[in-house]
Amino acid sequence: MLNELNPIPFKARVKEFAYDYLVILAYLVLLFGVTMTVYLLFLGGVPQMSELQSQLVALVTSVIPIVLIFTYLDYAQGGSFGKKKAGLKLAYRHKSVKSSLLRNIVKFLPWQLGHMSTIHGIYTDYDLLAVGLSCVSITLAALLLLMTLLRKDKRHLGDLLAGTQVQVQ
Repeated sequence: MLNELNPIPFKARVKEFAYDYLVILAYLVLLFGVTMTVYLLFLGGVPQMSELQSQLVALVTSVIPIVLIFTYLDYAQGGSFGKKKAGLKLAYRHKSVKSSLLRNIVKFLPWQLGHMSTIHGIYTDYDLLAVGLSCVSITLAALLLLMTLLRKDKRHLGDLLAGTQVQVQ
């Protein structure tokens, strides 16, 4: 059941974000360690990559796994580690893996666009496309944050599209 008025304390959302950020950060540190070990032990150093290869490595090793992990946690566990620590849960209009996946794709889209912008910028000395992608990424992230903070139902674009809502447990 989704609520029209959803009074989630700001402190709970900050706590949720902080714990989820730490989980993502821990994954990225582990990924860096494994990657550097493979590069140094098996490849003799960091290989030269094309822009496309760099884009694919970032997508396949960081964004897709994080989206899938959070999709699983939202669907099977009722929410991420941060939601659980903050006393929150994810409610669905119609619970499905598809809804959870859609929500997380939208939620992490600014992160992916940021990767794309940065990687493209490194290869092109930050041309107009890199700057444009960065602006879109920041704008979308701000939109998601503002929707979460300012809407009475506390739903962001991903929640609206997926039929989900973060609620107090």
